[in-house]
Amino acid sequence: MEFFLIPALILVLSSIRQINQYERGVKFRFGRYANTKEPGWRLVFPVIEQMQKVDIRIKATDVPDQEGITKDNISVRVNAVIYYKVKDAAKAVIEVENFTYAVSQLAQTTMRNVVGEMDLDQLLSEREEASSRIKNIVDSLTEPWGIQIDNVELKDITLPEDMKRTIAKQAEAERERRAVVISAQGEVEAATNLAKAAEMLASSPGALHLRTLSTINDLSSDASNTVIFAVPLEVLRAFDGVAKKLG
Repeated sequence: MEFFLIPALILVLSSIRQINQYERGVKFRFGRYANTKEPGWRLVFPVIEQMQKVDIRIKATDVPDQEGITKDNISVRVNAVIYYKVKDAAKAVIEVENFTYAVSQLAQTTMRNVVGEMDLDQLLSEREEASSRIKNIVDSLTEPWGIQIDNVELKDITLPEDMKRTIAKQAEAERERRAVVISAQGEVEAATNLAKAAEMLASSPGALHLRTLSTINDLSSDASNTVIFAVPLEVLRAFDGVAKKLG
């Protein structure tokens, strides 16, 4: 009895496999899928059974630089990072050979396609929309593999040097245009206020004289100022006539 008990015990001990909390075990029996094992100690009998562990934690895969052409025919280089996790361990093992490599390649292709569907201005100003498009497309294509895409982030968008200079010139011209518009609006507001002031002075008897006297008083504070009054010719002739009569 002991002769059979000891080999059986050795067989059982050698068949124990530990599955960690962040893993799932895909078990095959005689080469066919049997079941998916949860975390803990599991028995996998040699020869007739095999088990492949699958990490179900969220993974971050760097998508290398991809050169694409935008909708308005501008060449750009884009890179990104994609976050995903295994939702169904059995599908991830059975349906695709190397899901990490497959997800990376699919993300690269999708990223180039999305770049080609957007204008440069839209790509630069709406990165979140571009990331969302890539995520939705890749997620729908990897769902049969048991992969769930959590997020896609565009890290950098590199432009050619000549395009950078062109964009800088465009931004400078836009700032100058805004400055000219603001200056013109100020002139319009100033002219409107002066017109209102002139109407108020004209409608109030003596207001213009009071304003003139106030201005003269301000000028007289500085002895170096010389004040010249423009007097109509008719007034000078009247004063001259009066002077002759008195003289």
